Amino acid sequence: MESQSFSIDIEQDGIAHILHLNGYLDASTSHILDEAIQQILTHSGKNMVIDCAHLSYISSAGLGIFMKHVNAVRSSGGDIVFCSMQKPVFTVFDLLGFPILYKIVDDQSEALSHYAGKE
Repeated sequence: MESQSFSIDIEQDGIAHILHLNGYLDASTSHILDEAIQQILTHSGKNMVIDCAHLSYISSAGLGIFMKHVNAVRSSGGDIVFCSMQKPVFTVFDLLGFPILYKIVDDQSEALSHYAGKE
């Protein structure tokens, strides 16, 4: 069985770090996301936009990474906003109750507007 790939492209918008998730996020690839978020937090990042336009799959292990870091992000005055979610990925988020815990919006522009005036 071939291993699925996962990568993250990170950009800084001025008000938020934008993490573009690509591929298949599960237990075997979740450490990549964990390290990326930890590095952002270490370097004074607090606002994050998680762009899921190219995320084809997420498991509960992948979702667990966001739960691991959300308290640190929010206690620093920041937040995590998700955008551009494909229907299969949203279904997993929805089944696990994530729409109650996180803001999920249609696109990156709307996600960034969440932070406007908060810096």
